[in-house]
Amino acid sequence: MAKPKLRIIPLGGVGEIGKNMTVLEYGNSIIVVDCGVMFPEENMPGIDLVIPDIAYLQDRARKVKAFFITHGHEDHIGALPYVLPNFEVPVYATRLTMGLIEVKLREHKLLRSSDLRVTEFGRRIQAGPFDVEFFSVAHSVPDAAGLAIRTPIGTVVHTGDFKIDLTPVDSKPTDISALARLGTEGVQVLLADSTGVERPGYTPSESTVGRALDEIVRNAPGRVITATFASLIARIQQIVNVSAKYDRKVAVIGRSMQQNVKMALELGYLTDPGRAITPWEQVAHLPPERVSIITTGAQGEPTSALSRMANRDHRQIQIRRGDTVVLSASPIPGNEELVSRNIDNLFKLGANVIYGPEAHVHVSGHPGREELKMLTSITSPKYLVPVHGETRHLILHARLAEAIGVPAANILIPELGRVMEFTENSAGFNGHVPASNVFVDGVGVGEIGDVVLRDRRHLSQDGVVVAVITVDRRTGRSLVPPEIISRGFVDDQDEPILEGARKQLQRNLQQMHASAQAEPSYIQNRARDVLQRFLYERTKRRPMVLGLVVEV
Repeated sequence: MAKPKLRIIPLGGVGEIGKNMTVLEYGNSIIVVDCGVMFPEENMPGIDLVIPDIAYLQDRARKVKAFFITHGHEDHIGALPYVLPNFEVPVYATRLTMGLIEVKLREHKLLRSSDLRVTEFGRRIQAGPFDVEFFSVAHSVPDAAGLAIRTPIGTVVHTGDFKIDLTPVDSKPTDISALARLGTEGVQVLLADSTGVERPGYTPSESTVGRALDEIVRNAPGRVITATFASLIARIQQIVNVSAKYDRKVAVIGRSMQQNVKMALELGYLTDPGRAITPWEQVAHLPPERVSIITTGAQGEPTSALSRMANRDHRQIQIRRGDTVVLSASPIPGNEELVSRNIDNLFKLGANVIYGPEAHVHVSGHPGREELKMLTSITSPKYLVPVHGETRHLILHARLAEAIGVPAANILIPELGRVMEFTENSAGFNGHVPASNVFVDGVGVGEIGDVVLRDRRHLSQDGVVVAVITVDRRTGRSLVPPEIISRGFVDDQDEPILEGARKQLQRNLQQMHASAQAEPSYIQNRARDVLQRFLYERTKRRPMVLGLVVEV
């Protein structure tokens, strides 16, 4: 009997930034690495989150043995509340990562029903034929891990998100010795973070941010308001440290920020020197030069605390002249316009806004080109799969690896849902599995499809026109002139174009044959066709046109 092949299937995180999820399958066993979300793009109106398509896993639910989570960022844990209820399997993660997962599951009332198992670096976990070992990597959140996954065809190393930072603020550096040991043992497949491949050299250390923050806080004449990700515990620690150094009390604003800070303090991953962290109610009355605020909203999210401050509708904090606002994060692709709008509004309110690469208030958590070269040299993989990046990142990473000696035939550039199969001596692609986007809209998961999104985009571009037609139930004849209602098409309901549309539709209804009039669906379709043609001829625009027949 032929030995099974190892199948590796990306359900997210390749050809895109976000919703990271990778499936490893051998025989009758499956493990899943990460379970993240992606934030909606501009062409997804009304969508809250995008999560991976798990249809392939649901069809093989009995094969799924465990989920392994590399670290606690949203693009690696955010989909767990929507995915875990479909599987009765354990979730393995390091202590802080698990704390962030618990915060998220508690919010969705799923904490008690979930099998969460904290692991440690160096511990090996058996899941079917898979032997999984966590090793530490430096990233922008403590307790980040890479995975050494020993399988019957050889060892697979998944780096997770990482960089080679020898002076991290409050986390362990990337375990070079573990990578070297794995390289000596033999790495069959390396799945490596590609996000930073466009950056030459090495990624700056997280500690460099501390020096920039120190200078900003030392020289700020008034309040300092720093916006960052709620999961960036290392960054939060640096803000707390420098605020305490200059005798400032720290108020934590934003629900997710408050939850994560509380959890990190309880677990000991965040310290509070001089008891600087203080409720806003006590901080609000202090002189401005003694106030520091840490808040959510670095990505310009419309409902975030910083966006509310910028729009002057935050119930507690109003931006004043003399405030210093620090955006300690880089915009996620697609959020640039939202972030720019917030920056403009903050400047208008009199704040001094510090942002961008030149300010040195943010560093990436991903490796530059030299770090990727070092990783590849240390692990000496037989096969390389670039992951965690848009298409250009994956291809550039492949070219980089080829330039340092990895044979082009041994590099597989993954695609969403495309199955990669490996044996001891071969690697290749073999078919596809479902891997489309699944949209979260309010409490609905997967209820919004491409057709609904298309209609929403249509509405956002050209608006809607509704024709209300009142007809006799028996004869189907129009009893009164139709009413034309416009939303997002023209402002004034008495607009001449709408009056013209009303008259055109009325004439057409009067010309219709009596027998045809008796069918409401025919009247609706006829009204839609007449109005679409008339409105396009007059305006060269195509609003969504709906016909509503009222029978009396």
